[in-house]
Amino acid sequence: MQLLEEKIRKAMAAGRPALIPFLTAGFPDSARFWPTLMELDGNGADIIEIGVPFSDPVADGPVVEEASRRALSDGVNLRDLLKEMARRKGLIKAGVVLMGYFNPFLQYGLQELARDAEKAGVHGLIVPDLPYEESGPMRVALNQCGIALIPLVGPNTAEERMALYAAEGQGYVYVVSVMGITGQRSSQAPQVAETIKRARGVFSLPLALGFGLSEPSQLAELPADARPDAVVFGSALLRHLDAGKSAAAFLARWR
Repeated sequence: MQLLEEKIRKAMAAGRPALIPFLTAGFPDSARFWPTLMELDGNGADIIEIGVPFSDPVADGPVVEEASRRALSDGVNLRDLLKEMARRKGLIKAGVVLMGYFNPFLQYGLQELARDAEKAGVHGLIVPDLPYEESGPMRVALNQCGIALIPLVGPNTAEERMALYAAEGQGYVYVVSVMGITGQRSSQAPQVAETIKRARGVFSLPLALGFGLSEPSQLAELPADARPDAVVFGSALLRHLDAGKSAAAFLARWR
C-alpha cells in the first residue's frame, strides 16, 4: 500500500477523517514556513500538501493566490524548496505531497523532478491543470521513484473518466467540492454528496475532500454514506496563520 493511502486508512481505522492541511511554500514568510510546517506535522496532520508558488494560479482563490504572490516575491522556488526538504528528510512524520501547476514541474524536467522529489521525501504530486491524456510522461517518471500522481476529480467528472484515473491512481483521490476556485465557504454545495458517492462507486482509493473546508461542522451536513475519508483545508488555514494564530490551534478544531 502506498504510504499516502496507508496514512489515510490508519486515520479511518481510528474512526476519524485524515487531516490534510495545505501550506504554500514560503508562507507566512520564509522564516516562519519551516516552523509552521513542523508544527502542522507535530499536531495531527496525517498528510501535508505543500503548494508550489506559480505566477498564474488559475484554480486558486484570492487567499492562495496572494500567498503564492508573496512567496514568489520572496524568491521561493521549486528547486530550493526540494533542496531544503532533502536536508530535513526523515524529520516529517506526515506524508508529503507537492501541489502545483504543470509548468514549473515541466521546466524543472520530469525525470529530474522525480529524482529530487524522492530525495526530498515527497510521496505524491497533485497537478490540477494536467489532464489525464497528457499525464503519461509525468506518471512514468514519478512511478519510477515510487511517487504517486494523485487523481483530482470534481462534480463535472463523469464516471467513465473517473475510471481512467482509477486504473492509474495511487495514494488518494482529491475530490473537488465545487466547480470554481479555491477558498473557504460557509456550507457544502448540494452536489458534494453526489460527487463523493459517484467517486466512491469507482475508486478503491480513499477520498479526500477539498476546496472550501473551514470547519468540522461542514462534514456533518453530508449524509453518513457521503462523508470523505480525508479533509483538505487551505484558504482557511492560510487566513488563520496570516492573522498570527498557530497551526496547532487550527488543527485542534479537527482532532
